[in-house]
Amino acid sequence: MERVFSGAQPTGNLHLGNYLGAIRNWVELQKKYECIFCVVDMHAITVWQDPKELRSNIRELAASMIASGIDPENQVLFNQSQVSAHAELAWIFNCVARIGWMNRMTQFKEKAGKHRENASLGLYAYPSLMAADILAYKATHVPVGEDQKQHLELARDIALKFNTDYEVEGFFPQPEPLILGPATRVMSLRDGSKKMSKSDASDMSRINMTDDAETLAKKIRKAKTDPEPLPSEVAGLEGRPEAKNLITIYAALTDSTVDAVLAEHGGTQFSGFKQALTDVVVENLAPITEEMARLKADPAYIDSVLAKGAERANAIAQPILKEVKEIVGFLNS
Repeated sequence: MERVFSGAQPTGNLHLGNYLGAIRNWVELQKKYECIFCVVDMHAITVWQDPKELRSNIRELAASMIASGIDPENQVLFNQSQVSAHAELAWIFNCVARIGWMNRMTQFKEKAGKHRENASLGLYAYPSLMAADILAYKATHVPVGEDQKQHLELARDIALKFNTDYEVEGFFPQPEPLILGPATRVMSLRDGSKKMSKSDASDMSRINMTDDAETLAKKIRKAKTDPEPLPSEVAGLEGRPEAKNLITIYAALTDSTVDAVLAEHGGTQFSGFKQALTDVVVENLAPITEEMARLKADPAYIDSVLAKGAERANAIAQPILKEVKEIVGFLNS
C-alpha cells in the first residue's frame, strides 16, 4: 500500500506560500493515497514557543488544513505530541544515525546561525525525529520542498542502516519524495529573491491566509514589479524575479502552467495583470479564510478531530514500534 506522510509546523501566521507549497497539494494527494497529515508540534519546540501561542497555532494549522479541503474523516489528521511513537522511535534513530550525518544538515546551520553553541539539542537532532515521523508509519512517499530533500535523504539513510545493522532487510521502506505543483516556492511580494515568510518585518511582503478581500487586493496592487509589460515566453522572465513570482502564483491557483499564463497575458501591463491576479487570489482564498474563522471559533471541535486522528495514528504506529523494540532487543510487556 502506498502511504503518504506529511507534516507542518504550527508557527502561526499562515500565508500563501504555506498553502501553495504544501496544504493545497495535500488536498490532491488524498485522492490518490492513504494519507497521514501531522501538525508537528514537537518540531516547533526546537526553538522556544509561548505555550498559549503554541496551542493556538496548533488549532489554527489544523483549521487551515480542514478549511482547505483535508478530509479528517477519511484521512488521518493529528498533532504529533499525542502519539508517543514519534519520540520513542526518534531516540532509537538517534542511536542509529551518525554525528557526521547530522553535521551535514544545512538547515541547522541556517537556523542556528552564529549562535549554534546556544541552540537546543532538539534543533540539532530533529532530523532524526523527522525520520521517525515518516518511518513510524512505514510511509512510502513524502511531499517535500527543495529545502527538505536533504532531510528525506537522511530518513532513507537511517532506514537502510537500521535494516542493515539488525539484518531485517526491507523492514523500513525507502520513502520516495513527491515534489508537486508549479509554485513550490512562493516568493516575497516585496523582493522576488526571498521566500515569502511570516518572519518578514513587512506584512505587505506576504498574503496571509486570514487576509480579507480588501487587504488581498491592496497587497497585490502594491506588489513590486518592473516597468516592462509581461513577456509572452518563459525566457522573457529571466532577471525579473518579481514578475516570475506573480505569474507562478497565478499559474498555481488556476491549475495552469507558466507558459499558458504568459500565452494569455503576454504584452499586458502589470496594472491589468494584477487585477486578474487579485480576482484569482480572492476566489481561491476567501472561502478558506471564512471557513478557517468558523473552525477557529470552535476549538472543542478542532481538539476532537485531532484526538480522533491521534487514535487512528496510534493504531498504525504502535504495532510497528513494538516490532522495532523486539528487533532492537528491548523487553516488551
